[in-house]
Amino acid sequence: MNETQPKKRKNLVFPIILALVLVGALIFTVKEYKYYQNHEVTDDAQVDADISPVVARVGGYVKEIRFQDNQYVKAGDTLVVLDDRDYKIKLQQVEAALVSAKQSVNVSQSNVTEAKTGISTAEANVEAAKVQVWKTTQDFERYQNLYNDRAITKAQFDDAKAAKDAAEAQLVVAQTQLPAQAKRVSANQSQVGATASNIASRQADIDYAKLQVTYTVIVAPASGVVSRRSIQLGQLVQAGQTIFSVVHENDIYITANFKETQMEHLRLNDKVDVEVDAFPDQKVEGIVQSFSGATGAKFSLLPPDNATGNFVKVVQRIPVKIVLQADSSIINRLRPGMSVNVVVHTK
Repeated sequence: MNETQPKKRKNLVFPIILALVLVGALIFTVKEYKYYQNHEVTDDAQVDADISPVVARVGGYVKEIRFQDNQYVKAGDTLVVLDDRDYKIKLQQVEAALVSAKQSVNVSQSNVTEAKTGISTAEANVEAAKVQVWKTTQDFERYQNLYNDRAITKAQFDDAKAAKDAAEAQLVVAQTQLPAQAKRVSANQSQVGATASNIASRQADIDYAKLQVTYTVIVAPASGVVSRRSIQLGQLVQAGQTIFSVVHENDIYITANFKETQMEHLRLNDKVDVEVDAFPDQKVEGIVQSFSGATGAKFSLLPPDNATGNFVKVVQRIPVKIVLQADSSIINRLRPGMSVNVVVHTK
């Protein structure tokens, strides 16, 4: 009787252990099921931030570099100075061209004034010619009466007639000078307009040259940390070349790539728990701010083309932007590219 009892107890140990394991597994399964009914989880997420690449707008040799790699800078700080002597010489050239254009305008205006004076002179000549025609006509009529009365010779009568004809011809000449002078005034006024428009063009050249000079001083576009410096003193920089980047401060956020099958219950402003791999003991919270307009594959360098015939269905991922709600001491330690785990409270 005593020997059978230990055997029975031994026979009950395995079923009890199995039952406990099954109950534990059932509890764990139920717990996980309820958890994932109210949460969406992904480890395909990373810290992100706005990064401004700084591009040289003009070419030139690097004269000064006023920052170090990974240095904090403020918006508007002067970071790089290029040699601006070529651009200043160009500015002097266009300024000289503006002075020349203004002098041309003055000359054209003087020509207009002179032409207007010529009109007054021509009008005076016409009046003088009319007076002379009147006088010679009067003389001719008197001489004609005297010639008819045989009081003067034929030669004297011919002289009076010739003087009258000459005065009339002079009047015609004086009258033709008036429209010629008017056309001269109009031409000179047009020349003034042309030279005046040249002044505007030269002023635009000056403004552009001044703008080019300002581009030789490169400033920080935003406050943040300068990274990826790719220039050295004396290096020739080309226009359009990226010379460094600025990672914006206080613009840290999370980009989480959720599977498309997880998007059903995600909503804007859902609460998010973020665990940063680099700081696992730091609790960081956030909220869902926005969803990408397309899947990550659509924005890739070579987006998939399912119409080629080689179609294999792959679960796509949607980038979700999560803004952090943490104190600055934690956010300042985060760096774009850090891996994180994200848990979204969907209910």
